[in-house]
Amino acid sequence: MSDDSGRASVGLAPDPAVTIRKSRILAWGLWDWGSASFNAVATTFVFTVYLTSTKAFGGDTFVSAQLGWALGIAGVAVALLAPITGQRSDVGGRRKLWLAVNTYLVVIALGLMFFVQAKQEFLLFALILLAVGTVVFEFASVNYNAMLAQVSTPRTIGKVSGFGWGMGYIGGIVLLLIVYFGFIHPDVGLFGVTSDNGLSVRVSMLIAAIWFGIFALPVLLSVPENHPPRDPAAKRANFFRSYAILGRDIARLWKTSRHTVYFLIASAIFRDGLTGVFTFGGVLAAGTFGFSAGQVIIFAIAANVVAGIATIAVGALDDRLGPKPVIITALIGLVVCGALVFVFHDGGQIVFWTFGLALCLFVGPAQSASRSFLARLIPSGREGEVFGLYATTGKAATALAPFAFAIFVSTGGAQYWGIVGIVLVLAIGLALLIPVKAKQDQLAAR
Repeated sequence: MSDDSGRASVGLAPDPAVTIRKSRILAWGLWDWGSASFNAVATTFVFTVYLTSTKAFGGDTFVSAQLGWALGIAGVAVALLAPITGQRSDVGGRRKLWLAVNTYLVVIALGLMFFVQAKQEFLLFALILLAVGTVVFEFASVNYNAMLAQVSTPRTIGKVSGFGWGMGYIGGIVLLLIVYFGFIHPDVGLFGVTSDNGLSVRVSMLIAAIWFGIFALPVLLSVPENHPPRDPAAKRANFFRSYAILGRDIARLWKTSRHTVYFLIASAIFRDGLTGVFTFGGVLAAGTFGFSAGQVIIFAIAANVVAGIATIAVGALDDRLGPKPVIITALIGLVVCGALVFVFHDGGQIVFWTFGLALCLFVGPAQSASRSFLARLIPSGREGEVFGLYATTGKAATALAPFAFAIFVSTGGAQYWGIVGIVLVLAIGLALLIPVKAKQDQLAAR
């Protein structure tokens, strides 16, 4: 990792007295702040909504299906390639280089979304941009997550991870406010932009691209490149040979750190449940609780505020108590609050505001503590590879929450039954996490 002398190595510093400059931590967190441009604007609240709600693209049912196929293919690509790219960045000492390359490929994809006019012939182009953007964003995230070990110590890793997640939530809030009130909500936005031919959304994508491009720079300028011990055999391996190396390394991980493998499986399931909370939260707000489109966005902003504050605040508990108690508490809270939303769904919007925001109190801490838990378990020098597996297992489970939601909606005959599906996925992940063990000095501050 990096200390104040500017030296760079890999793994958590063995000496807990080592301190990291706050400017480097801030620079690292600003990448999360900027990444909200893709998560919040492109894939969640703005661009995909533009595609599915604009009849010129072919109607919501048709476009939603095509969107699902495109993102599904992207998920397969990430599952196959993420651990390899992470492994090779570990071995080659080019973690920051590949973070930069993949980040700015995302920026380019965001910028090109400006050219997606509200015409059906642009749909394929839009789907390709989303799929490619998703793949390279996940690749960038592998290297970004691996860099956590370079900007934290055993005493601060939970706090730093929570800071990054919190910055992502807050960045999403600020950017959504800018594009919503600056371009999308008013009939005539800034610079005379209107909604004709999707211009308000298209300009928003340019703003998102600029946003990410600017806020990704600090981490690239402030955090040193990792310099792992040289492994000539691994350096000579070509891309396809890397899969054989990966298989060998997974087998070694199974032998030397079996609970890391257990955690990867458990976290893949409960992280998909966490994603489902946000993915279907807006759908439930509108369909079951009668929120208007504007109210959904207002709720989304409030949800990000709550999640961001909770994530930053709970980071200190992560370092003091260890990440596993934080994750377990958060998952129990999610299961309970989700069940209460289901039981009291007839209570109207106040029920969703109350228990929906309560759900958001637990989502961020669970995500952040999951990342810090894994960072503590990873053998030094294998951060990129194992975080690649983290991305792979997460993508492998991405169908669980959607399928569970759909099955329970179909079985129960009403949309609110889908809540049971999401709660079930979270509960399964919780059950699988409970037996996972690690050395105590890896789980708590020393």
